[in-house]
Amino acid sequence: MLASVRSAALRFLRDEDGASLIEYALLVALIAVVCLAAVTLIGANVSNKLNSAANSLQ
Repeated sequence: MLASVRSAALRFLRDEDGASLIEYALLVALIAVVCLAAVTLIGANVSNKLNSAANSLQ
């Protein structure tokens, strides 16, 4: 029984699927943060431009 637990532990330590999953999750999170920052920045600029255009029409 100890040999099977040891074998399972060694197999778990050698398995790299979990590490790849974490790397992909971090990459997706970083892309999401960059997209959110870009949309926030662009949204603020567009809002200012539209408000300026609306005020010049009045």
